[in-house]
Amino acid sequence: MTVSDSTDFELDVSDYIEEAYERCGLEVRTGYDLKTAKRSLNLMLADWANRGLNQWTIDQTTVSLTEGTAEYTLGASTIDVLDAVIRRSGTDFALERISRGDYINIPTKTTKARPSQFFVDRQINPVLKLWPVPENSTDTVIIDKLVRMDDADTFTNTMDLPFRFYPCLAAGLAYYLAMKRAPERVQLLKAVYEEEFDRAASEDRDRSSFNIQPSMAYSRVL
Repeated sequence: MTVSDSTDFELDVSDYIEEAYERCGLEVRTGYDLKTAKRSLNLMLADWANRGLNQWTIDQTTVSLTEGTAEYTLGASTIDVLDAVIRRSGTDFALERISRGDYINIPTKTTKARPSQFFVDRQINPVLKLWPVPENSTDTVIIDKLVRMDDADTFTNTMDLPFRFYPCLAAGLAYYLAMKRAPERVQLLKAVYEEEFDRAASEDRDRSSFNIQPSMAYSRVL
């Protein structure tokens, strides 16, 4: 028996739509069938951003600092910042993330020094706010940020996700379409979708080591 020696299987938007309609017991018959399915697909991708961390959507970005400038726009595709460090002369220093309340209560926001804290103002176009204000224009901030997945713009687009999420995307689109076209299958397809998503999300995780060390401190009870 000869294997294919191929690992390039990939679906485009129209393939996912056809698969989803078939799971609903339907066929794609009109242009509107395609249009409403593509709309549902893009709405589902927006929901994925709310469901937690997708490892393949992490983008590491370098921000050049300007002396006396505390705020830096991150781009509308940015969802959130996961981690940030400031790099000075080849050495990285950790930045502590603070809340909106902590930032607003800093009494002297114009103090210049090496930044040690940051606040992410999550507007439509998120803004990174540093404190203290940068004291030079040679430092850089390295950030790991969570970004939006590419939209499904045309029916020939392939999707911006790893192959292990293919089953999840097909199941999710079938569920979204069932809510509009096959309500009798909604519960079944919802269960399949959630199972597929949980399995894919569980696999898509950081596998760093985790160690627990018991305390050896002795306390005497009187």
